[in-house]
Amino acid sequence: MDSTSTPPTATRNPAVLIAPFFLWGTAMVAMKGAMPHTAPFFMAGMRLVPAGLVVLLVSLGLGRPQAIGRRGWAWLLLFALVDGTLFQGFLAAGLQRTGAGLGSVMIDSQPLAVAVMARGLFGEHIGALGWIGLVWGIAGISLLGLPDEWILSLLHGDTTWLTEGTALNTLLQGGEWLMLLAALSMATGTILIRYVCRHVDPIVATGWHMVLGGLPLFGLSALGEVQPWQALTLVDWGAIAYSTLLGSALAYGIFFFLAAQGNLTSLSALTFLTPVFALLFGNLFLGETLTSLQWVGVSFTLVSIYLINQRDSLTQKLRRWMLAYEAAVSRVESD
Repeated sequence: MDSTSTPPTATRNPAVLIAPFFLWGTAMVAMKGAMPHTAPFFMAGMRLVPAGLVVLLVSLGLGRPQAIGRRGWAWLLLFALVDGTLFQGFLAAGLQRTGAGLGSVMIDSQPLAVAVMARGLFGEHIGALGWIGLVWGIAGISLLGLPDEWILSLLHGDTTWLTEGTALNTLLQGGEWLMLLAALSMATGTILIRYVCRHVDPIVATGWHMVLGGLPLFGLSALGEVQPWQALTLVDWGAIAYSTLLGSALAYGIFFFLAAQGNLTSLSALTFLTPVFALLFGNLFLGETLTSLQWVGVSFTLVSIYLINQRDSLTQKLRRWMLAYEAAVSRVESD
């Protein structure tokens, strides 16, 4: 469909704007619900390969250019490895050890890493609000990823846990560090897509990176996971289908459709809704709860993501307010 034939109000519908983030957040819950009956690499492969095939079929139906040159394939393979294999592999492995809501918050901290890498590679301006957001985000991730007893001990000036030799083991036993690795992989993929799209259509690249990134995960599953589908129930298969078709293929399809209509600002502002939906439905369907310190970390992280994504528009608003305030003060003084 030609985007010019679409009424402008179609992409202003709140339900359409929110849909990708709702689907991504609830897909985390669905994956977590099925995880006890399967294995992480099999789950990750199922999340990617069928969804990628669907996206490629849709790209054919839309008449998107399919030609890919040698350089395009090279960038596409790297993109598939980082944003497909590593991201989904770390994500699925992390979900075994942490909740869907908490994991989603940590995954969606990736704009913090994107901002730093974009600054170094492309010279993108971060600004004062951006740096404040980065510091705020580091504080939030620390509250989420570090054990509560460590935080409370630090507040009381007790650092004995640092000298006991168990600090690293405690971290490795949790899934938070895997979620941070997944977030870093996703952030690196966000940077790589700029290079990929110089040679490959973005929708075609999305489909191929899912397929190519998912195949190694199936290979790892075949090598180390024994019949990971055997214990899956009908409900589990439904959850996997939801995560694959709706949480991957449809969510990315809507996201690219909205992006093509020029709604990037709206999409950026709504990024924080993904972990909100994951936290809400994780609590409703999986009975997941967070500690008080983790809720503080969630709030810190969501605020930092908003500051990073909206730093330019917020800076412009602050400047307008300051100019209006200075003008008002000048009028009062002149009177």
